[in-house]
Amino acid sequence: MTKDQIFEFFRRLAEDNPSPETELEYGNCYQLVVAVALSAQATDVGVNKATRALFREVETPQQMLDLGEDGLKEHIKTIGLFNSKAKNVIALSQLLVDEYGGEVPDTREDLVRLPGVGRKTANVVLNCWFGQETFAVDTHVLRVGNRTGLAKGKTPEQVEAKLEKRVPQPFRLGAHHWLILHGRYVCKARTPECWRCPVVDLCSYRKKVLEKPKGR
Repeated sequence: MTKDQIFEFFRRLAEDNPSPETELEYGNCYQLVVAVALSAQATDVGVNKATRALFREVETPQQMLDLGEDGLKEHIKTIGLFNSKAKNVIALSQLLVDEYGGEVPDTREDLVRLPGVGRKTANVVLNCWFGQETFAVDTHVLRVGNRTGLAKGKTPEQVEAKLEKRVPQPFRLGAHHWLILHGRYVCKARTPECWRCPVVDLCSYRKKVLEKPKGR
């Protein structure tokens, strides 16, 4: 894509959804960290179902430690990999209490020190809570970046680097949200719904599905 095409790409997505947000539910920064950590290889819908009751009971790292690993597992047992995720959430909560006064740090370097928090999770927290222009690359962003030609790369890190270079203002803060939502609801993995895509003419994908399949 050219610079003009990239600007138009995001302009149209922004026109459709002026204020994009994560679909994870949370009440404070700590709950956001926990929700994003739990969302690895799980759907936001599934995570939200599991955390609604949990977050009514737990708002701080210390409250999570008081709940304990077994108590946490009872809340999140419907989520994939819940055993390892529970261990990580308890461990990251302990680290926040011991080294950060129970507060979530606002740098990527500190965030990725937390057990179960990788670069993608850190970028989500920095973007959604601290308002930093970061690009969290999940499977949707990886697919959309490559399929459309916006940001091609074999790894999330490569796609993130391309987005960092190519996404213009005023779209940088919301960019990864638009890409996630576009990948989740329009540019789907199996059959992209090109027939209703607002950026179909800017996309370089060669196997566009321009007619809605019967029965859909």
